[in-house]
Amino acid sequence: MTAYVLTDSWTMTRRGLSHWARQPVQVAVGLVFPVMMLVMFAYFLGGGMEVADYREYLVPGMFTLTMAFGLESTMVSLTQDLNKGVIDRFRSMPMAPSAVLIGRSLVDMLESALSLLVLMGVGLAMGWRWHGGPGEALAAVGLLLLLRFAMLWAGIYLGMVAGKPELVQAVQILIWPVAFLSNAFTSPDTMPGWMGAIAEWNPMSATAAAVRELFANPSWGGGGSWVTEHAVLMATAWPLALLAVFFPLATRRYRALGT
Repeated sequence: MTAYVLTDSWTMTRRGLSHWARQPVQVAVGLVFPVMMLVMFAYFLGGGMEVADYREYLVPGMFTLTMAFGLESTMVSLTQDLNKGVIDRFRSMPMAPSAVLIGRSLVDMLESALSLLVLMGVGLAMGWRWHGGPGEALAAVGLLLLLRFAMLWAGIYLGMVAGKPELVQAVQILIWPVAFLSNAFTSPDTMPGWMGAIAEWNPMSATAAAVRELFANPSWGGGGSWVTEHAVLMATAWPLALLAVFFPLATRRYRALGT
């Protein structure tokens, strides 16, 4: 049974990867957009930031934001398959029911890892460096991909709830406040009290702070709060909590399709 699931999941993954060859512009845009954001904030706005080395502060924050970018492509692909009847055809075939969602998630994670690799290369070219050991660097990358995996399953569930590609755009708008109301670009200490508290407890802030700690990059303020002092713990707990909520919701929603 396990081999059956793995084989079908790999077939669905290859289906997703074949779309890359047919839609190279979409893939290129997904890779270039985070780079443009990094360049814009580093060179256009970075000069006004009061931190010793703003680029070393910014780059880990952009790594974290990259884990939120591009979710709409996964959501749109899923809703297009739903509306075209592709999912119904898959469900009628002798294949593992979980293979469609597993394959979709694997394609997304491969694209996310590629985007993160490109952004790290650009960061290195701009002068960013990590100052810890290889173990800490791998742990930082692992936390970033864990956040993406959790957000992916939230996106899969919300995509199935939206049901139509045009409604995905409305759902995608919700990601931007979560992404920008964080410590990716600036410290919550510089925000109004209520807003800083929200930003400090934001899952994106937890991962950004943990990644800075593991890369030994500068942080900015934090006030010595519990959540700031336990950034790695929070960067692990938040994605696991999101997975505990959205993974069963997504699988249940998928099983209920067509019933």
